[in-house]
Amino acid sequence: MPNKEFNGKLMVYNTISRQKEEFQPIHGNKVFMYVCGPTVYDHCHVGHARSYVAFDMIRRYLEHKGYTVVYVQNFTDVDDKIITRAKEMGEDPLVLSKKFIESYFEDMDKLNVRRANIHPKVSEHIPEIIEMVGTLIEKGSAYEINGSVYFSIDNAKDKVGKLSHQSVDDLMAGARVEIDESKRNPLDFALWKKAKPGEIFWESPWGKGRPGWHIECSTMSMQYLDATLDIHGGGMDLVFPHHESEILQSESYSGKEFAKYWIHNGFITVNKEKMSKSLGNFFTVREILEKYEPEVLRFFLLYTHYRSPIDFSDKHLDEAKQSYGRIINTIQNLKDIVNDTKLTEGKRDGTKDKTFDENLKKIRKRFYDFMDDDFNTREALAAVFELTTFANELISKRDCVTRQTVEKVLSLYSEFGEILGLFQQHRKIGKSEKASTIISELTEMVVGAREEYRKKEDWVNADKIRDDLQRLGIHIEDSKSKPKVRRTT
Repeated sequence: MPNKEFNGKLMVYNTISRQKEEFQPIHGNKVFMYVCGPTVYDHCHVGHARSYVAFDMIRRYLEHKGYTVVYVQNFTDVDDKIITRAKEMGEDPLVLSKKFIESYFEDMDKLNVRRANIHPKVSEHIPEIIEMVGTLIEKGSAYEINGSVYFSIDNAKDKVGKLSHQSVDDLMAGARVEIDESKRNPLDFALWKKAKPGEIFWESPWGKGRPGWHIECSTMSMQYLDATLDIHGGGMDLVFPHHESEILQSESYSGKEFAKYWIHNGFITVNKEKMSKSLGNFFTVREILEKYEPEVLRFFLLYTHYRSPIDFSDKHLDEAKQSYGRIINTIQNLKDIVNDTKLTEGKRDGTKDKTFDENLKKIRKRFYDFMDDDFNTREALAAVFELTTFANELISKRDCVTRQTVEKVLSLYSEFGEILGLFQQHRKIGKSEKASTIISELTEMVVGAREEYRKKEDWVNADKIRDDLQRLGIHIEDSKSKPKVRRTT
């Protein structure tokens, strides 16, 4: 149940208006939220994790405030990148995409990202996509040439640049548009693509082909939610052309506003440059989780406001690990106190109890005030650190506290943790986890010693360490920067 005591006004930054607006859903207590899912041709990278952790947090907070959230997140399982990758691997595109959908769920489950109510796939909605494309042609908003169908921006110029706040001239000058001499306008985009020889295809009124990228989200969001969404979300990189195109085709199709609130998360950067495969600064979630616990990565991603860029590095993750460890250790110490059979059940002095409750109330209010300010998890976590300082003061006075007092603090951690998707693994801390940490640290030490041998060109000892680790199921991949370590068992 929501905490009505702190159920204040929620202010949300809307990309389309470029300002914070009070959140007022169209459908009363029900929130229709659609977030663009991944194109599944590879394992998830940390940029995916940033987006889906952010929208998982937003969904959790909306539900905590008492809203019923109907959350839809798609999978693009038919796309140029998937077709290309499938050819390289000698696989059927849909078999390849299915494998990486499973990989996505494995990664997001570890990061405590709750599954959407519905996860539609493009390949399972071809008839609905064909129907929408056909209607857009009938309305004069699209045209067919040589088996492909394009959306005509000339018939929707009043909406062009609505989200990215750019004029048609700006878009023409700065956008990378699909080159096709058959298009009437360079900014026209494909709704249906004619199949090339050897490509996956479906039959349509315009011949064999497959959907363009943008049409899928419009079709599936309208099918499972409504013509007008409360929230449409995704990464900042989707504002143009993907979300701009969705607005054009959706509003031309329905005649209604497509989404009331547009929410976009910021980029992941490495040394201030956007993370990308082309720059070689690309990290998968799986690579990161070989070195860090999932909750540490989730904490790292939430410790920056969702709209701000995050500069990714081992140093920053190590700092997050240390900070998060402080919180977890405090929670564990509180639990140890609660389990102490000698702890009194009685109450302390009434004046002290009142001061204690007032301090907790202030911390709690601070947390909710920041969450109501455009889901500001950075400052909300500052309130959690304040709670941790307060809790450690209680722990230092262990002989003076009661079980009820400690349970109140633990309850507040649990309340905050449910919203943030954090502090939920502390029950697992024990000998096995400590042993795993020791093994990881010892492995780092051994790998470091091997690097010293390599610098001295002592290849005999360097190779011996590599081979010994290999037998233990630890594989080292040497690179120009530093070795990558992965477990093979």
